[in-house]
This record gives sequence, C-alpha cells and structure tokens, in this order.
Amino acid sequence: MGVLWNPNNVVNKLELKAATDSAEALNLTVMPFEVRALKEFEGAFGAMARERIDATLILSNPLTFPNRIEMTASALRHRIPTIVSLRECVEAGALMSYGPSYADHCRRAGVYVDNILKGTKPADLPVQLPTTFELTVNAKLRRRSA
Repeated sequence: MGVLWNPNNVVNKLELKAATDSAEALNLTVMPFEVRALKEFEGAFGAMARERIDATLILSNPLTFPNRIEMTASALRHRIPTIVSLRECVEAGALMSYGPSYADHCRRAGVYVDNILKGTKPADLPVQLPTTFELTVNAKLRRRSA
C-alpha cells in the first residue's frame, strides 16, 4: 500500500504514523511517497507503478486539495487506485473517499463567522469536531485488464 504525503505538513507526519501502525496490524506493507510540489505528483505515481503498489492512500494537505484534478489524473495515468478523505477528490477522479464533509465544514464555519460578527469573542467559541462523514465511491472507474 502506498501513502502519498507531504513531509512539510505536520499533520501528515502524524497521519502517516497512524496509517503505518494500522497497516502493520493488518499485515500490510506501507511505502510512503513524498510530494512537496505539484510537479512531483507524476514522479511519485510513476514510482508507485514501478513498485507495483496495489492502492494508495492520499493524505490531505494544502497541496493535494487544490491540485486534486492534476493529482488524480496522474494516478489514473499510472493506473494506481487512490483512497482519499474528501468527496471532491473522488469527483476529480479518485477511486473512493471516506472522511468529514467539506461542505459541512464550510457551513459550520459560517456559524462561527456569524457569532463573531455578533460580538462573540473567538476564544469563547468551542472547538468542534466533524459530525458528518461521507463514503464516496467512484462508480465510473472500472478495472481494466493489464
């Protein structure tokens, strides 16, 4: 199993550790592939293809989401099935996603803005964890014979 991650992202470092620990518990081998810039996606997915990676978990970070179309196009060119956390990446071509709803995040952020504009101090607002999670599968993708 491949994991595409950005070593410049502190959260990705923690997520890579969690993914590795979980995979080891399932007797899966994890191979991390680093990307720090848009131009590195093609090389990372090419390396995954050479390593014959069965599937890749893509960790979300400020590089992957805005470049999701280019990222998933590269994965598709190299025939690497991808698992992501946001539905929007599946809409761009990833195989499947499971994670918090980005749209729900935005709606909830609007409530915070409204409270702040009405005079609530930001420090007085509670930290909220996601409450809505989505599983999305790209039914348009079919396995092609090699």
